[in-house]
Amino acid sequence: MTAIANALTIAGSDSGGGAGIQADIKAMSANGVYAASVITALTAQNTLGVTVIHDVPADFIAAQTDAVFKDIKFGAVKIGMLSRVETIRAVADGLRRYRARNVVVDPVMVAASGDPLLRDDAVEALKSELFPLATLVTPNLHEAARLTGLPVADSRDEMRAQAKQIAGQTKLAVLVKGGHGSGDESEDLLWRAGREQWFAAPRIATKNTHGTGCSLSSAIAAHLARGASLPDAVKRAKHWLTGAIGAADELSVGKGRGPVHHFHELWPHES
Repeated sequence: MTAIANALTIAGSDSGGGAGIQADIKAMSANGVYAASVITALTAQNTLGVTVIHDVPADFIAAQTDAVFKDIKFGAVKIGMLSRVETIRAVADGLRRYRARNVVVDPVMVAASGDPLLRDDAVEALKSELFPLATLVTPNLHEAARLTGLPVADSRDEMRAQAKQIAGQTKLAVLVKGGHGSGDESEDLLWRAGREQWFAAPRIATKNTHGTGCSLSSAIAAHLARGASLPDAVKRAKHWLTGAIGAADELSVGKGRGPVHHFHELWPHES
């Protein structure tokens, strides 16, 4: 019998359960891997927004990292919310220390509600400390604009230009996500080794999209941990997430932007 793969999420906690560590664990579980976690921040959060962020001290982040890596073999690591320079450096040090592989960085900067989650002084540290260690970075349109200093992309050409700039001189791949765009289809661009690949899915009309970025990057990490190639991992994760968004209205969670239905393939559908 082949053992089930393990994946690690290093991110902030969402007390409402729709994004962050909670969404990561759900997404990884739904996509067939065992999920462990390192918590970088605690948020007081629900579907209406974020009210308080409590950063976990860097030494405790390092202690969590040591604890899981010393005991568990991970096929992939997903990085989410890292709001401070000290946090970014602690995470980067841990990745280097344990030679982590298949690292997927979701540069979480702003919550779906519009609340800021990444401080301005951390952006450069994110690019200099973490991106060189990554296999893939997954900014949405607004995050890609902030990383490049360019206007929010509204065409394939602009998405391509920003993906190329983010990749820079490193060997990492970039997935610019088009979910915040317009049109009948949601198009994501994978830029890898100077080549592009587009992934499209029907745009679904629902307000319940809380945690989509966290969930997609975690699903990609799950499939990388299971041995998929990067393009295949992106394809499988996007197909799963499209189904999770399509089934989101089956849930009844909160008064604002609800979560996607991570277990739409596993739970019985309401009739």
